Amino acid sequence: MSESSLNTTRRYFLGQCTGVSVGAMALHSLAEQPEVPGLPSLPHFAPKAKRVIFLTHSGGPSQLELYDHKPGLMRLAGTELPESVRQGQRLTTMTSGQKQLILPGLTQFSRCGKSGATISEWLPHLQGVADDLCFIKSMTTDQINHAPAMTQFLTGHQLPGRPSMGSWISYGLGSLNRNLPDYLVLISKMQRPSDQPLYDHYWGSGFLPSRYQGVKLRNSKDPVLYLTDPEGLPRHLRRGMLDGLAELNQMRFEQTHDPEITTRIRQYEMAYRMQSSVPELTDLSDEPDHVFDMYGPDSRRAGSYAANCILARRLAERGVRFIQLFHPDWDHHSRLPSWCTARCRDTDQPSAALIKDLKQRGLLDDTLVIWGGEFGRGVAGQGKWDSPEAGRDHHPRCFTMWMAGGGIKPGITYGATDDFSYNVAENPVHVRDLHATVMHQLGIDHERFTFRAQGLDFKLTGVEPAKVVKDVLA
Repeated sequence: MSESSLNTTRRYFLGQCTGVSVGAMALHSLAEQPEVPGLPSLPHFAPKAKRVIFLTHSGGPSQLELYDHKPGLMRLAGTELPESVRQGQRLTTMTSGQKQLILPGLTQFSRCGKSGATISEWLPHLQGVADDLCFIKSMTTDQINHAPAMTQFLTGHQLPGRPSMGSWISYGLGSLNRNLPDYLVLISKMQRPSDQPLYDHYWGSGFLPSRYQGVKLRNSKDPVLYLTDPEGLPRHLRRGMLDGLAELNQMRFEQTHDPEITTRIRQYEMAYRMQSSVPELTDLSDEPDHVFDMYGPDSRRAGSYAANCILARRLAERGVRFIQLFHPDWDHHSRLPSWCTARCRDTDQPSAALIKDLKQRGLLDDTLVIWGGEFGRGVAGQGKWDSPEAGRDHHPRCFTMWMAGGGIKPGITYGATDDFSYNVAENPVHVRDLHATVMHQLGIDHERFTFRAQGLDFKLTGVEPAKVVKDVLA
């Protein structure tokens, strides 16, 4: 008997004699497992954090205006940046043709909390949670333009095609919730058009199986595209259609053993469950007024950064492993005083509220919150330095991020820059080190966590040295 005849006979027996289709058996097998099982070898050790909320501020927030206080620059205003400081470092074409005249920080700073962290007057709500935050003022990266810098910031490499950090973590650790994707992305709906693109590869799965890519929640009637059934399609018909698709896909898998086919079966089933879980998640009508008040006046506007912060907390409550919020328009080449304050108004109160909300619900201890962008801004003014139209150019050599919760030491400032906020002076932290530290808090040894593709063993932290920043760990 030929193999094809044997397969037909087997399917006939299962379908006609037992009343159970191959597709239904496949679905039952999947239902017996976690929706996205992690690797059996992970975690490598006991984790401090179960999940990550990554507040990604695209465009390069200015550390000079927000966190890295340099009062000594006032006496140097309008003078040229010394060559001993600049050291021939690369400039973008936007400022390479002008003199590098020093623009001091435009804000007043306060020493906040018991920790004495320096935080700008433009961030009054974050000032109130300073003792919950760990500031890293010595971040550094290699790329000076947005797309390659953000790609490296999120995937460990400046070229598209590598998995994002959220995909790596989802692949390694698996799911905590069978009814929602394990990696969800929320993008702020800006009140004016943003000229800064956010590319899908920022949350892509690269060479990992596609089921580990981030799922974007849209701020519209249909939060996930193609999730809603057409009008007039009964639920039982949808269920029957999915069973039939599963049977066809399982037959194809038996022929090819392509793992993407099992991904397809799982994703159809995930979408079916999401038809109930996503509307429940995104319906904020059950949130009390005091929650909206805490997150600020923009929190009732669907798609706002504030509303997305509330959704991030709801996703954390539901066990989603990696939650990423994108808020663009921090690219302030001009009109720095007006544009930067606008972005601070968007994000300051909701970011602080998220920390307080997670803490009062007992979620902050095992939720790692990260705030930051792909690089910082330079000390020289772009354009006429003493004009309201002045801005700052990109600066990869030093910038500031903060983390909270998830086993990170609260109320500390780590690392320092020189007197110009131009070079790292103490304890440099490369983007690779950030990735290694985040994975460490999730119980992953970054050196041992690899995936073989194209004959190579890839890892998020790449081939150059990377270290866990142990001094920031609680």
